[in-house]
Amino acid sequence: MLYVYETRRKTSTTSMTRTTAARVAGFTFLFYIAVGISSMAGAFRGPVAEVARYAQNASAVILALTLFMVTRVEQSVLAALGMIFRLAEGTLGSVLDLTGTILSQRLLVVATLFAIGSTFFCWLLLRGRMLPRGLALVGVIASVILVIGLPLQLGGLLGPPLTMLMWMPMLAFEVPGGLWLLVKGVPSEVGELVS
Repeated sequence: MLYVYETRRKTSTTSMTRTTAARVAGFTFLFYIAVGISSMAGAFRGPVAEVARYAQNASAVILALTLFMVTRVEQSVLAALGMIFRLAEGTLGSVLDLTGTILSQRLLVVATLFAIGSTFFCWLLLRGRMLPRGLALVGVIASVILVIGLPLQLGGLLGPPLTMLMWMPMLAFEVPGGLWLLVKGVPSEVGELVS
């Protein structure tokens, strides 16, 4: 009898942790997008631009950890791979800044790491029914577009306006996906359908 109680208690704690992680991930998605778009628009200058860059790097690390916590119940190896690529995205920029190392096409390299990590996480969000099916599918497709397009851009085989347009599906996923996770979280039970 004690064993059953302990198992239920453990599951409840795990669910609470997944829900909290999902909500933190949702907020972080929205913050990451707001800072990223503001940076691309030139809203930040001087020291504020550096702070914004570190905020984006920190957001990538937070997303790596929270999305891993949310998706590992579906398939832990793929969740770990997603986490590794998103951690690399978040730490590479900071390490380069701190060491003064110059990397040609740095933003494209970091964006490619983002896209690969996002592909793993979006697939798990779709497979685990943690987001509405259509929304999660948009995330998978958007991630795959970037996984293909960014190396082509890096190699000089893809240019404007396609290089800007290829980000639109990701924006169409991350804003509603971030809002969904922030407001609704994820199903508390593995296999429970999202309504």
